[in-house]
Amino acid sequence: MQHIVRCTHERHACQVLEVFNEAILNSTALFDYRPRTPESMVAWFQAKERGHFPVIGVEGPGGQLGFASYGTFRAWPAYKYTVEHSVYVHKDHRGRGLGCLLMQALISAARQQDYHLLVGGIEATNAGSIALHEALGFSHAGTIRQAGFKFGRWLDLSFYQLILQTPANPIEA
Repeated sequence: MQHIVRCTHERHACQVLEVFNEAILNSTALFDYRPRTPESMVAWFQAKERGHFPVIGVEGPGGQLGFASYGTFRAWPAYKYTVEHSVYVHKDHRGRGLGCLLMQALISAARQQDYHLLVGGIEATNAGSIALHEALGFSHAGTIRQAGFKFGRWLDLSFYQLILQTPANPIEA
């Protein structure tokens, strides 16, 4: 049985790191070149905590199967209602609906925190992630051509967005 959990550094950093590093080494889901270190997870979780950004995991037999989170989209104040998200599923558990489960929990958290816009940057040939986002109501918001270079080729970065009906009373302050 699978269940959603709030991830913490103490309990989940090793599994999150494993999923991150597999994606870095074997996919274009992350535009990093080098695996992350265990020490980097301290700062990553601290940044999520400082920003009140959730790290949502799905656990099942065998431990953590995937996770999703969001963070600051851009640093200027007028972007305060927009967050950029990411979702990762362990390589052995892809294609089982876990990405959808994680994204639904993340969307719910964004609504509860009164965000207005979720943005996802997806490498343009990642058909599975694009299909997942479109199935959840995200729409294509544009593509930056040749935004990254990895595995000996240029990578296009497509942005997908989901407009939420929150907050009820946005303010500029």
